Amino acid sequence: MIKLNLKREDYWLDVGYGVRLKVRPATTALVMASRVAALKDSGETEDAGMRSAALVKRLAELAVLEWEGVGDSENNLAAITPEGISALMDLWPIADAFERLYLAPTLILEQEKNG
Repeated sequence: MIKLNLKREDYWLDVGYGVRLKVRPATTALVMASRVAALKDSGETEDAGMRSAALVKRLAELAVLEWEGVGDSENNLAAITPEGISALMDLWPIADAFERLYLAPTLILEQEKNG
């Protein structure tokens, strides 16, 4: 049975290390747009890790609306930019938490649908 309990409003994710991300709901359109962009970014690479990293970065770029706990070199709150989000997702513990907390629930739904 599919449980229709995915979030429909923007919400906050605590990804650790004092970082919180306000994100859009993980809709089909958002995930698919991220996949298309990630495929363009990673090209013909056979490296699954590179493809996965590109997907997480693109998904974060489309999903993140606000953040807390992300500073610039002078300890000021950093502006949210594609480059900043990419740099944040280059930090493995943050990218892992984002993938687990944001993307994984949609993948679980996919498994329930096909189970």
